[in-house]
Formats: sequence, structure tokens, C-alpha cells
Amino acid sequence: METIHKTGCVLCAQNCGLTVEVENNRIVKVKPDKSNARSEGYFCRKGMNISYHQHNADRLKYPLKRVGNSFERISWDQAIDEIAAKLKNIISQHGPRCFAYMGGGGQGCHFEAAFGVRLLRGLGSQYHYSALAQEFAGAFWVCGRTHGRQYLHDQPDVNQTDLLLVLGWNGMQSHQIPQAPRQLQRIAKDPDKLLIVIDPRLSETAKIADIHLPIRPGTDALLLKAMIAIILKEGWENKVYIKNHTSGLEQVISLFRNFDTRAAVKTCQLDYDQVREVSRLYATRKSSLRYDLGIFMGRHSGLSSYLIVILQAICGRLCVPGGNVINGHMMPIGSHTDERNPKVWRTMTTNSFPVCGCFPPNVMPEEIMSDNPERLRAVLVSGSNPLRSYADTTAYENAFRRLDLLVTAELAMTETATLSHYVLPSRSGYESWDGTFFPLTYPGIFFQMRRPIVEPEGEPLELGEIHLRLADKLGLIPPIPEGLYKAAEESHADFAKALMAYAIAEPKALKSMPFILGKTLGKAMGSVHLAALWGMLQVAPKSFHENAASAGFKPGETLGEEVFQQIIDHPEGIWVGKVDPENNLTSLKTDDGKIGLNIPELIDELKSVDAENEEAALVMDSGFPLVLMAGRHISTNANTLMRDPAWNEGKRTCTLAMHPNDAASLKLTDGQQVRVITEAGSEEIELEVSDTAHIGHVVIPHGFGLVYNGRKYGANVNRLTKNTHRDQFGTPIHRYVPCRVEAL
Repeated sequence: METIHKTGCVLCAQNCGLTVEVENNRIVKVKPDKSNARSEGYFCRKGMNISYHQHNADRLKYPLKRVGNSFERISWDQAIDEIAAKLKNIISQHGPRCFAYMGGGGQGCHFEAAFGVRLLRGLGSQYHYSALAQEFAGAFWVCGRTHGRQYLHDQPDVNQTDLLLVLGWNGMQSHQIPQAPRQLQRIAKDPDKLLIVIDPRLSETAKIADIHLPIRPGTDALLLKAMIAIILKEGWENKVYIKNHTSGLEQVISLFRNFDTRAAVKTCQLDYDQVREVSRLYATRKSSLRYDLGIFMGRHSGLSSYLIVILQAICGRLCVPGGNVINGHMMPIGSHTDERNPKVWRTMTTNSFPVCGCFPPNVMPEEIMSDNPERLRAVLVSGSNPLRSYADTTAYENAFRRLDLLVTAELAMTETATLSHYVLPSRSGYESWDGTFFPLTYPGIFFQMRRPIVEPEGEPLELGEIHLRLADKLGLIPPIPEGLYKAAEESHADFAKALMAYAIAEPKALKSMPFILGKTLGKAMGSVHLAALWGMLQVAPKSFHENAASAGFKPGETLGEEVFQQIIDHPEGIWVGKVDPENNLTSLKTDDGKIGLNIPELIDELKSVDAENEEAALVMDSGFPLVLMAGRHISTNANTLMRDPAWNEGKRTCTLAMHPNDAASLKLTDGQQVRVITEAGSEEIELEVSDTAHIGHVVIPHGFGLVYNGRKYGANVNRLTKNTHRDQFGTPIHRYVPCRVEAL
């Protein structure tokens, strides 16, 4: 029997709309969904191939327990009982700091985070480790200082911009904004618009740009400082905007006065006149910018993010039409966790702090291997594969083997799962109700709740249900009256009244609300995730009500119910809100309502960045003369979500890209096998000689080195990265890894 479903892709944060044909419980055909208001009929080859994600030989069907060097199937009751007992015993002996949760939903399934974080907090711990802090910690921390909240991130208003400046982002391969290739090609082809790319590589995006600045790897902060200094020297800054909408510039402006911009640009190995012209164009046009991992994971990453805000602010390009805008959101991505608040934990060994509520994964191995009596001893990994996703695979392997308890809840037998004491099978994004909260559209706020389109095989559960069962066994859920279960079966109105009465009578209810909703309304709905969505909409803040009203919903007490029903009735997704594009500056949450440009913690680093200091810092060790870009976005990788390599059959996928000059000097040829060696380890990989590479700079894509059906495919780039090669925010410096390359 054939059935057509509307759903969304779970393989990147754009979650493009898909129309999927299911036959005999298998996805057999995928097309783009033209009715999806966010993607409008766009999708890429990753979405086209979701069947390889859904159906693969590594899928988990039943709970497993490690016995010796192998696993044996056990029941859910046994798994939950034993895990809860072990966890309770470990925490009672060593305190709540010994437990960490690593998860949050990744690219396609965010609803488990509501349950996972609540489980973590219920056990008294704050240690939530997430990919958010693997990539964005420095940038989001800067947002906290400049915008007032760490979750207020700005994006380019690409529909109205006349100039898009791209730094360290290859949007033609890695989307990061809706329909990125479409948008980039539209801007590039428009004679009245400009696309400018700053990237060491001649990337696919750089190839279509009007201007490409092939910057020397590692000099992004130096270039940004020079551009700001040039703009201020030439008087191109927006003085009215600076006066009305910024604060603190007078405390840092002296660091740009008399700065040797020519020496700086020379160190960046760029042409001064071209950099000056790019600075003028950005300052005087209706411009915006987009930066990505090339900045997030580069040298001086936090400082570079800070400099980008200063650049935007002095040119009047923040929170204005056609500039960079703060998108609206249905639910913030993370919380605001200011490390200056004494209630916010730091890690015991590395003294690391969370950003947006998440601790950096790179410090976890040290927190486990420490001799501190409150070291990490138990970790719940949920929908995450740290042994392939995070820096220093070797360090993680050693650390995870030392844990008293490692539990992995996952849809496939990942590399992390194979080291676990218990492996719990979760439903996929196509077997459960789920969605994401990425704030990527403007001015509209889009949301799509995917529904199950494939029946699960075996006994997998929604990830939120797994966390709920653990919480229940651990005694974290207060007693629930039978009347609340009955009300959930009757109507949402009856349930809302009963729930309010229960919450007033039971003081512990609010802290356990996701679990209470899951046990009662989730049982009636057949999904704890769906129950969480309903609950979230009933307590949405005033700002959401205002945005929803702007999108056409009727204000009032029933707005949450109306939005919920519309979401359920429209599997292709809907506009749930709309922000006011003429008053975007009101999104700022700073005390004075202005963009804060003085960040004292970064001033010393800002002072130190000049041509002389950077030239000295960029001298390569003779043992590691090349710079490795560890992780390249390409159309043939999808993090670790695509385990079956058949989706790339016939394509040249995992290679080491090297400039012809470097290959010639090393007497290497295209297609031969080479060994890449770093401080962390070595990997063997096929060489790809390409003039798109920068001299002295080599590139390996991420998401490979997976072991599928007992065989390793491609090189695991995280075997080459040290977890200690990181910045002050815990972000790995993946875009600047010293290495050498040898013939096998």
C-alpha cells in the first residue's frame, strides 16, 4: 500500500519540507514540498536521501545491556530499573556533579531536550553538554554581552540586503539559512547587488562571488580589526546610529585609532586597496553579513565575533531592514547562562562555564579522567555520537571506558553506543512526533511538527519517553491524581482546568511539568513530544502572543489551543508568528536597550592582535608545516546521521584537499593514499589535488570514519584534533590544526 506524507528533512538545521512516499513501511520516494512556506519546494541531495538515514543495518530495535565484550537483549523494564538504580547509587555516593546529560535534539528532533534537561535538573546537576557549545559558544557568549541575551542571534536579512559579506561560510554547500544556494545565486546574478566572500579556499560560494578575498588561514580577527580601523579613519561610520543605538564604543575606539592597517592586511596576505574597497562597500551600502565555522572554530573565534558586532554597529547594520536582524522564535535555542552569576556552575577540573545552558564537549574527557572526587562518573548520551562528532576521539574513548555508567539512547548502533553499558533504542524523526526551534526565518516565525510516517520496528521509544521513564523510576515525578488522566482523555479544555488545579495543589508539579504532561496528556495523545508542544503553547510568553496575533491568530486565552490545532492540521508547517521588521531594535535585552560594544574580558586579546604579534604566532612548527581545516561542509556529508555509505555511491567523498604547489613540493599526486599526522594522531585518506585549496592549507570533511556493518568508511577527522586545542570558551580550533602529510 502506498501513502504520501508531508514531512521535513532532519539532516540539517533548515529542515526543508519533503513529500514522502511510503510503501510497505519503507520510504521509497522523496520530493521537495512546494507547500512548505520556509523551503518553497527547495531541497538538496541530503533530503533526497533520507531513506538511508531511516533504513539502515545499524538501526536499534531493542534495549541492550553490555555483558563482557558483547551485548544482550533485555526488556525495557529491566533496562530502566537497572539504569535508575545504578544512577541513584552513583549520585548518592558522589553527589550530583558526577552526572552529565549529552543531548538536545541535534538537527531535527528538539523535543527530547525538554525531558532530558528536566531529568538532569531533577537529579541536581547542571552539566548539559551539547553541540551548541562545540561550535557557537564564543559567538553566543558575545551576543549575551552585546545583545543582552545569549540566545539573541542575528542573521542577514537576505531578502532585502544589497550586499552580503560572507566570512568562513560556504553556503553553496552548507546551508545555514533557508534555501542558501538559491539566495546566494540570486544575489550573485543581480547586477544591483554584491556578494563578497572572505575565505582561504576558492569555495563553491567564492566561485560565484563578485569579490573573493583569499585570506591567510588564521588571520580573520586581524582583518576585521583592520576593516574597522579603515572605516573609522575614512569617516564612513554611521555617526547617528552609533549615538542612538550603541553604548561603550568610546571605551574601545582608541584600539582602532592609529592601527597599522597596511601591515595587518599584508599579514593577511591580501591586497590593501581591495580590502579598503570592501570596507567602503560594506559601510556605505545596505549590507549584511553571514559567518560560520570558519570564524566560530578559528583562531580568536570569540574575539572575531566581537569584532563583527563592532563592524556591524559602527556601520549601522544591526537590527535594520536589509542588515543583520534578530529573528523571532517560538522557543529560544538555549537559555541565558551568564557565568558571572554565582548560581551558574563551572566544571571541576577545567573551570569551564556554560553558554546558552550548554557546557563545551571538549572538556568532558578531562572532567572524566580527573582525580577530583566530584569528577564525572555517569553520562547519558541522547541522540548524539561524541566519538565521531567531537574533538579527540582517542581522548573520548579513554574517558568513556573509565565511566561507572554510560547510557546511550540512539536510533543506531553508533561508535558511542558500542562503548556503552546500556543502549536504548529511540524512534527516528520519521517514527515520532517532533520538530525544531531554529530561528532562521524573518520576519515570519515558522514551525513544523513532523508526525510519524513510518511504523517503528521492534520496541524503540520517543527519546522524551525514555527520559520520562527514567525520571519516573528515579522518583522525580510527584503523584498524579487519577482525575488528571481522565481529563486528558476528555478534552484539552477539561485537561487544562484539571492541570491548573493540580499545579496549585502540588508544589513539585511545575518543576516536573514535562513529565506530568507526558504521563497524562502524552498517554492520551500517544506521544510525549506532542503533549510537550501543547503544554509549551499554553504558557507561551506575551511576546509570542503578540507575534502570533501579527501572523493572523486571534488574541486571547485560547490562542495557544488555536495555534496547536493549526500546527496539527498542517503537516507542511505554518507561520506561527511575525515580528515587526520596523522595530527590530526592541529585540535587544541590554539594560539600556542599546548594543553594548565594550566587553572588558576581550580587551587584552583585542589589544594584542596586530601584524607583529600575529606574524610570530603564525610561524609553523617544522614538524607540522601545514594548516589542517578539520571539517569541511560538502553535499556528501551529514554529520553522523547517514551511516549507510551507499547514499554516496559513485561519488568522491572523503578526501584531503591540497593545493598543487604543496602536492608538488611533497611529491604527491592526485588520488594516492596519504597519511595526515597531527599532535592528536593520524589518519589515512585519499589525496585530492585542487587549486581551490589555499597554499599551506589542507582540508578534510567531517562526518566520516563511521563503522557501518563492521567496516570503516572514510577518515575520522576528529582522530586528528586534540580536545585541548580550544579557546577560552571551550570551542575547538578546528580551522587551524597544525599537521603534516606523508605518502603511505
